[in-house]
Amino acid sequence: MTSADEILTFRDDAAPPGASPWVDGAAPEHGLTLVEHDPRWAQVFARTAAQIRAALGTAAIGVEHVGSTSVPGLPAKPIVDVDLTVADPDDEDAYVPALVAAGFVLRVREPWWYGHRMFRGPGAPTNVHVFAPDGPETVRHRMFRDWLREHPEDRDLYRDTKLAAAREANAAGEHVMQYNARKAGVIREIYGRAFAAAGLV
Repeated sequence: MTSADEILTFRDDAAPPGASPWVDGAAPEHGLTLVEHDPRWAQVFARTAAQIRAALGTAAIGVEHVGSTSVPGLPAKPIVDVDLTVADPDDEDAYVPALVAAGFVLRVREPWWYGHRMFRGPGAPTNVHVFAPDGPETVRHRMFRDWLREHPEDRDLYRDTKLAAAREANAAGEHVMQYNARKAGVIREIYGRAFAAAGLV
């Protein structure tokens, strides 16, 4: 079970010397485009979840719609984020071949950061993030999603932060990871309120 300390501790582990998280020439994207919330994103998630479960069966312990596309009223990059929980992300033989056979493409492998892997899904743009059952990142993702759904003032704060970060990142020619860094302070501020409400601090 994930402890409160693990949930409260954000790890931003860099790649070890000489290692890269990117697979087969993949790289962070430049040119950020945010669009208004599209209710069809929920349908994209449902199709993707069904594809994952068909490919993995019981090896897919959990499949969750997370990120900005999961929050009505929040603008987002038109890429649906999915958290996939498997027993052991480092045991790639247990899930990677089946997902690849179903059309998913492995783009990121960073075992030093919560065992994270990331696939691009077939069809509509999706990012499928793979974590272990005891991974605090999946807990935080669900908390952040649910908090923004229930607290429109923080949803709007995050909306304004995202829009400003995208403008600034595009003007500076930055990639998506740098855009994420521009939002980090406000994200941690919102997490603080969600953690307090949950009795974690």
